[in-house]
Amino acid sequence: MAAMPPKVSATPYATLTPDCVLDAIESIGLMPDGRLLALNSFENRVYQVGMDEGPPLVVKFYRPGRWSAAAIQEEHDFTLDLAGRELPVVAPLRLADGVTLHSHAGFLFAAYPRRGGRMPEFDDPDTLEWMGRFIGRIHAVGSLSPYRHRPTLDIASFGEEPRDFILAGRAPGRPKHDMPPSGGRPDAIAGQGAHHSWLPADLSPAWQSVVEQALQGVRHCYARAGKVAALRLHGDCHAGNVLWTEDGPHFVDFDDSRMGPAMQDLWMLLSGDRASITRQLSDVLAGYEDFAEFDRRELHLIEALRTLRLIHHSAWLARRWDDPAFPAAFPWFNTAHYWQERILELREQIALMDEEPLHV
Repeated sequence: MAAMPPKVSATPYATLTPDCVLDAIESIGLMPDGRLLALNSFENRVYQVGMDEGPPLVVKFYRPGRWSAAAIQEEHDFTLDLAGRELPVVAPLRLADGVTLHSHAGFLFAAYPRRGGRMPEFDDPDTLEWMGRFIGRIHAVGSLSPYRHRPTLDIASFGEEPRDFILAGRAPGRPKHDMPPSGGRPDAIAGQGAHHSWLPADLSPAWQSVVEQALQGVRHCYARAGKVAALRLHGDCHAGNVLWTEDGPHFVDFDDSRMGPAMQDLWMLLSGDRASITRQLSDVLAGYEDFAEFDRRELHLIEALRTLRLIHHSAWLARRWDDPAFPAAFPWFNTAHYWQERILELREQIALMDEEPLHV
């Protein structure tokens, strides 16, 4: 089992000031010119940094307590291996000492080359086939050896544990920004040491019931698929993590890389009704199978993996709610309307998981 780092402050970036960022960059022998541009990232803090000489760099400060140094290094080693095989991934820079992961003032960080591009058009068959080819190449390398310090995407880690986290609620005495927005009241559970539920009292039974049905559906999908191989994945292969240029796609942000079924890197490319998804997946696999074998049993996992991501995402927002960036960016979270939407969403997933798998 992967070793996870100890729990730390829920507001770990309070001391990551602009001066701290610049000092960290100087500590590894780089010379910034003082220009900092915060880039869109919630889990980590990422900056475009102007340099005295040469083009700007992108510097990522990892969220303390999320990954161990060994787990981050595994991700670096994987992306460096991919880049060394001429796959279009953005890997961390090796500096003069050959090191990619650095530490300053309690933060682990890494520097990356800046890469531009636009979001891919996943409704274009040629784009999907091109994406499939590169994901197939990534998976061919990812299957060569396992991660030892990073976890596996499975029912326990992406379904049962997030469910339990939501149901456990949170301790009283949180800062004001931790309280739910209007429409999502906290419900105190009677007794000494009462905690506040994430779920409104009138919606809690419905959510608990539907999430249990959804997880049972996920288990049935995995049972129908049987034992499928787990390999090193990108882990979060959606349009925002793929940049497209005239030369094709390049993949960024392997921060969620972990072990799991190959389908995890494919299903997020698909959207629309069943007929549309079937056509899209056929285009993706036309490219994918040029470089890697695809186990057709994983077709049973498309909606199961989508369901796990939905459950996991709610718990992720709750887990990060003490970080001031989250209430500002997700003001709709934890309202009654939010949980009503999640209940309906999971009911739809339960129905989809009962359908026959796609035929491609």
